[in-house]
Amino acid sequence: MFLIDTNIFLELFLNQKKADECEQLLNKIAKGDLEAVVTGFTIHAIETILNDSKLVLTFLRSIENSLGLSAYDTTIDEEMYVAMLINKENLDFDDGLQYYAAKKLGVEAIVSFDKHLDGLDIPRKEPKEVLGCKETL
Repeated sequence: MFLIDTNIFLELFLNQKKADECEQLLNKIAKGDLEAVVTGFTIHAIETILNDSKLVLTFLRSIENSLGLSAYDTTIDEEMYVAMLINKENLDFDDGLQYYAAKKLGVEAIVSFDKHLDGLDIPRKEPKEVLGCKETL
């Protein structure tokens, strides 16, 4: 199982440089070929950033209809723990929350383009690595 970071969805929905590899990964998850989790924090961040009812509905429907994707909501107690964890791991709150959820859920890797997640005891992988590609798609 993989934890999918916010920037993977945004790369696709904002049609950025690596949108194709993100789409391939998210399609594999949607079909149930891969198992992944997304935090509620990520879902809310994306809703806020997209800020367009059609895009938000498309995003939420893609989450809801994805066979291999589940959502994990943190509690206030967990977020208080994250607030203490971020200094220890030298992360901002968003990265700390993703790392905490990844640890708690025992994921194989955090799928992200965020290099701030490098050097943790859970590896960071980019979509092309999860897909098994060695070169940019």
